[in-house]
Amino acid sequence: MKSLFALAATAALSLGAQSATAKDLALAYFMGPTHPMNKAVFTPFAEKLAEVSGGALTVSMFPGGALNSAPPKQYAILLDGIADVAFHLPGYTAQLFPVATSVTTPGMCADAVECTEAMWRAYDLIEKEFDAKILALWANDPQVLYTRDAPVRTLEDMNGLVVRVTSAQDIPFTEALGASAVSQPVSVINQNLANGVVDAVSIDPSATMSFKMHEPANYMTTNIPGAGSAFVLLMNKTVYGALSEEEKGWVDEASGKWLSLEGGKMYKAIAQRGIDVARENGVEIIELSDDERARWDATIQPAMDAWLASEVGQGKTGAEITAIMKGDDG
Repeated sequence: MKSLFALAATAALSLGAQSATAKDLALAYFMGPTHPMNKAVFTPFAEKLAEVSGGALTVSMFPGGALNSAPPKQYAILLDGIADVAFHLPGYTAQLFPVATSVTTPGMCADAVECTEAMWRAYDLIEKEFDAKILALWANDPQVLYTRDAPVRTLEDMNGLVVRVTSAQDIPFTEALGASAVSQPVSVINQNLANGVVDAVSIDPSATMSFKMHEPANYMTTNIPGAGSAFVLLMNKTVYGALSEEEKGWVDEASGKWLSLEGGKMYKAIAQRGIDVARENGVEIIELSDDERARWDATIQPAMDAWLASEVGQGKTGAEITAIMKGDDG
């Protein structure tokens, strides 16, 4: 089995994943190898695949952007054959994946496991959005708001703030609160908050550990409108199609809903830990009261009504997608 240390990224780029043997799959992700997602999803997939195939199919990990230094291009490097398997955040290219990113709609789901289940209810629609084999599909916990200079305690405190959001899906709801929204990859959020490029970062609380958000942030506001962000682990469709039926069966057994739920469970488990670690490092935790949260919900309701009435994707309105994700579609 090849490893990151035995195979330089330049060699992988020059040869191309598809020109190499399909018996060893190159898996690309842009976070470091200590990121919880590696332990929860990427490594279990690799280990399970090696187990069920008796070592006939293996996975080589390329973390830290070894095959791609621009997180929004993860899907592109998969389509181009630079990686056989790639982790991607659909929110970075939300225009391509409007159904998948619908999981971030405020009130869609309450925690990472519930959000993962919601995405799987809409799996048939989401699958049609990707020109790839979906290996795993999961979500994190609802967002919190990290700020450096200005604590956000009330709706009025949002007025005029520049807020980093994960997906274009979040923009109308954030701007309805009086803020300006910009979509940025997670690789820059720590630096951008520290340098004042943005006033606030909207992301799930596990970012305290994963991206050390307690360092630039002085405040964290919780109980804000939101839901989970979508994540996918994808396999190049041509690579999958070139496998034998037996090999496809091994890949299918090593992936799917069980692997997705491992990702959701991991995020649910570390969400509260992210809040606790922030507090332990001097970040003031501000939890909106129920009355204050009701004011925020009422303020975004016109944007919510517009989204529910709009055609989002796959011929479905926001209301129809919501019903499917919540299991209310009959």
